[in-house]
Amino acid sequence: MKKKTKIGLLWELFLNTLYLSAFTFGGGYVIVSMMKTRFCDQLHYIDEEEILNLVAIAQSAPGAIAVNGAIVLGYKMAGIPGIFVCALGTIIPPFVIIYVISIFYNAFITNIFIKNMLVGMRAGVGALIVSVVYDMGKGVMKDHRLRNALIMIGAFVLNYYGHVNIAYIVIGCIVLSLVDTFLIKKVKV
Repeated sequence: MKKKTKIGLLWELFLNTLYLSAFTFGGGYVIVSMMKTRFCDQLHYIDEEEILNLVAIAQSAPGAIAVNGAIVLGYKMAGIPGIFVCALGTIIPPFVIIYVISIFYNAFITNIFIKNMLVGMRAGVGALIVSVVYDMGKGVMKDHRLRNALIMIGAFVLNYYGHVNIAYIVIGCIVLSLVDTFLIKKVKV
């Protein structure tokens, strides 16, 4: 990869986040998967472990995960200016699309073709989300496979079947990571 100027990098970040945001349907996790594909697999700006860490940070912050992911990626790639260009590139397309839809809302809501198109897009979005879960889960499972699998299965079962509040599950995972970091790893050393 040839060395880019700061302006060239910022412009490339803006155009890529603008493109991803404009042509990705299905919410934040889908755009995060597309960011991984673009910035990790195609451009080789960051590696797979870094993208998983960026996603974890983006999920932890309040707000839309797509914007948070773009902000964290922008900061990692180009500092404070990267935050602004990536956030702007991610925010412009939904803003414009929602503005246009609001102008033509009555025409959209009664149009059978648009209704059918949106129903069809649901199936595609579902498939993309399954793909994201598989790709991210595969990255997480590289180390400590059994432990990570048990934590993911336990969190799913507790939330879906046990109807345990997700906040308690997150707190439980924090406690498990603290125990792992401060007690188990100290014993191994």
